[in-house]
Amino acid sequence: MDLPVLAPRRGLRSVFRRGPHDAEILRLAVPAFGALVAEPLFLLGDSAIVGRIGTVPLGSLGVASQALITLVNISIFLAYGTTAAVARQLGAGNRRAAIQQGIDGLWLAAGIGVAVLTFGWPFAPLLVHAFGASPAVTAGAVTYLRISLFGAPAMLIVLAGTGVLRGLQDTRTPLAVAVCASAVNLVVNAIFVLGLHWGLAGSAAGTAIVQNAAALVYLTVVARGARRAGVALRPDGAGVRSAAFAGASLVVRTLALQVVLVVTTALAARMGNAAIAAHQIAFRIWSLLALALDAIAIAGQAITGKYLGAGDVAGARAATARMTTWGAVYGVAFGLVILAARPFLPALFATAPPVTSLLLTVLLIVAAQQPVAGVVFVLDGVLIGAGDQDYLALAGLATLAVFGIAAACVHAWHGGLVALWLAYSVWLVARFVTLTLRAAGPAWLVTGAVR
Repeated sequence: MDLPVLAPRRGLRSVFRRGPHDAEILRLAVPAFGALVAEPLFLLGDSAIVGRIGTVPLGSLGVASQALITLVNISIFLAYGTTAAVARQLGAGNRRAAIQQGIDGLWLAAGIGVAVLTFGWPFAPLLVHAFGASPAVTAGAVTYLRISLFGAPAMLIVLAGTGVLRGLQDTRTPLAVAVCASAVNLVVNAIFVLGLHWGLAGSAAGTAIVQNAAALVYLTVVARGARRAGVALRPDGAGVRSAAFAGASLVVRTLALQVVLVVTTALAARMGNAAIAAHQIAFRIWSLLALALDAIAIAGQAITGKYLGAGDVAGARAATARMTTWGAVYGVAFGLVILAARPFLPALFATAPPVTSLLLTVLLIVAAQQPVAGVVFVLDGVLIGAGDQDYLALAGLATLAVFGIAAACVHAWHGGLVALWLAYSVWLVARFVTLTLRAAGPAWLVTGAVR
């Protein structure tokens, strides 16, 4: 009989008692937590700086950054798929093959990044206009998106490089790179936007410069590791094609996620400047919490891939149960933190009174979502680590349909920003159902160096 995922009968005492997998989980999750938090802090820093030059620029940043994130995150498989593939090879004792797969992923990332820049730049106005924001917000968003696209290839290289290192069970290096990049980005943006008065263009330029510097660091680290292992840096054509095809299901899964985020932002933009500004801040805070919770999911990708690569089904099951429990516990904790910080957050972004009023209400929903989100992110990471991408793609499409119905109701009934965030909550619950059902069964537990 399959072990339960959550094991609720053990009670709270077992949650805080040291388990056999805790050391391994914490060794990977704690540095991953820092690295993941650094990325939304990167964006929150931009928001805090841009918010000081007005509501319209803040709204432009929200629209443009969502468009850029959509273009880049379609290729999130470069991180997730690479982590799972590299971890499986490592668990099977094939370190050279693991590094070679990582190098192929980096070459694929560079090629996709150039394509994103090439096709994204001329179509930037079309992408931004699709959000339906006001003319002033739209004009600023086009400027920001076009400049920031010069950092897109670097962003994808960072994704692939992060996947390589996580698969090799190294989450410390991504932490160091992310923290340094976030700190430098804050300084550069403050100089460009507030010091030199370059406005949104300065924010975009500063961020693109820092992203390219971070990519160079990852390339240097992976190249050194490859030389030590005796692995050539040139791409293997079959390996690059294999990485691309293996990521197809993850692309579908990610597209489903991105459609939800894009539609949510587009509906918020159609509600007016105050609504899109409040949504921009609430979403940045939500992203910060999501990626913080995702730290356990990152550990789940690496640990699950390694255990299944070594043929240890029982170990994969036990680690999943432990990580899921901790995801729920931390979700509750983060929800309480948001409730405590809620009265002080609007002042951090110097928001106008209409924005403040909307933001305070939406933050209540953000807080309530966290326990469900904690379980969702962990199980998503575990199934990615297991290479169960086909199921994730189908589940993503199913939950997208659920969200589509909820969002259509908000639009048809002229619901406001609060109703929109409630529709977003319905989508999270749908993901919770599909993921917990899958994790409780045996179909995802496929062993071997290659799934």
